Amino acid sequence: MVENPRIIAVEWGSLQGQRPRPAGYNARLSEHGSSVRVPLLRLTTEDGSQGFGWCNTDRQAASRLLGMQLNAVFAPEQGVLDAWQRFDYPLWDLVGQRAGLPVYAMVATMTGANAPVSLRVPCYDTSLYFDDLHLSSHEQAAQWLAAEAREGYERGHRSFKVKVGRGARHLPLEEGTRRDIAVIQAIREALGRQVKIMIDANNGYNLNLAKYVLAETATCDIFWIEEAFHEDDVLYRDLHTWLKEHQLPVLISDGEGKADPHLLEWAKEGVVDVMQYDIMSHGFTRWLATGKLLDEWNARSAPHHYGTHYGNYTAAHLAGAVRGLTFVEWDEATTSGLDTSGYSISEGSVLVPDTPGFGLALDEEIFQRTVRETGFAFSA
Repeated sequence: MVENPRIIAVEWGSLQGQRPRPAGYNARLSEHGSSVRVPLLRLTTEDGSQGFGWCNTDRQAASRLLGMQLNAVFAPEQGVLDAWQRFDYPLWDLVGQRAGLPVYAMVATMTGANAPVSLRVPCYDTSLYFDDLHLSSHEQAAQWLAAEAREGYERGHRSFKVKVGRGARHLPLEEGTRRDIAVIQAIREALGRQVKIMIDANNGYNLNLAKYVLAETATCDIFWIEEAFHEDDVLYRDLHTWLKEHQLPVLISDGEGKADPHLLEWAKEGVVDVMQYDIMSHGFTRWLATGKLLDEWNARSAPHHYGTHYGNYTAAHLAGAVRGLTFVEWDEATTSGLDTSGYSISEGSVLVPDTPGFGLALDEEIFQRTVRETGFAFSA
């Protein structure tokens, strides 16, 4: 094996996946649908090593990789170098394949920790959207979502994130808020006291609505409230104080999307409890650095992930280095051509394989067809 090989081939194509059922509305957006898009880049080095991973790129940008030596794009003590983080996931997988190690073991060594012999990481079902808007009865709507939650329970989940904020856009304010509360209560009743329930308002509440819903569901033991409203340290300090006064151990989580640049400062101060930068847009290498800071501050990490399928698996590898990784967000899907059989869900955790890289594989025939039809390939 060449010690520091050059990259001599690049192949890119976009696979299509399907969820078990269409995902409905959230507080801001209309139906999310049943399909997911999985853009993948595969790299080949001069000694025949290969690695692939999620990557949004184009022909011109990807062509920059040709002829590059691995140590010019990846540093063992850091990960993917800043100028190349657009190619974060395929490069991590390539290095892991060459080392014969899972990424979680690599990052454990990088941070001076002992690599786990086996890895189980808590995860949550993120599929509970507004699938009930066609129903006029709050009771029927609540039972509809409770039935969907039971489907997730049967797939092995023991933690569930519930979309709320129906009154922000899709239903009248009072009616939508009543339905939010009914749904939370029905899911708690259907699944019992042992599961964790989080709620996500997608910025569809204001401070007083958040307090009202949390008070009305106080007996439901909400684990966190996510994106209650647009990031605002004044309002979050108020909510934090109110939760303590009412002895509600609900965590405040945020960070998805275009997060406030001061959010990390608020996490350091303890105003925000859980950081949720997106696993794809923030990237794996940056998440390692962010997770280290959050660990130092005793804050929690729970990367956002939705709509790419691929992120279900890669986020779990952060657990090799990030002590405070609380959950992997799990968007159930199946993508033809992407072999995820090394992973499984059991009793609320994702079981991570100890195979090299991210532990995923490609169906060669399907991938080559996808490259021809949707992407590009070239070699040095």
